[in-house]
Amino acid sequence: MRYLHSMVRVRDLDANLRFYCEGLGLHEVRRRDVPAGKFTLVFLAAPESPDAELELTYNWDSTEDYGTARNFGHLAFRVEDIYATCARLAQMGVAINRPPRDGHMAFVRSPDLISIELLQAGDPLPPAEPWVSMKNSGVW
Repeated sequence: MRYLHSMVRVRDLDANLRFYCEGLGLHEVRRRDVPAGKFTLVFLAAPESPDAELELTYNWDSTEDYGTARNFGHLAFRVEDIYATCARLAQMGVAINRPPRDGHMAFVRSPDLISIELLQAGDPLPPAEPWVSMKNSGVW
């Protein structure tokens, strides 16, 4: 058996591509538009994990409420510099729900409220501001 991908439904494909690609550093592997079914599938992967894909499913003209996505759990990504990743996401307007106070772990949410866990590669970074003083916000 081989792991293939996880799928999340998205309401705004462009906003999610910006979050996952520009914010987190994933890249688009392939895309499939299915006009008959009125949906688009976009597969993303991290440069260091090309076989573990994230499938974004965009249903055209859908008004379905996907809820808060808490029933999904979360996606987890190892990052080279958790502080730089969180800073880049914050500059993009993403709330850092659980700041990386410990230099090791943070949680953010995608534009469609999917919880994303960020884990520092290797040893935790030394505690640093503004992260140490930041309080948790929202839910993740």
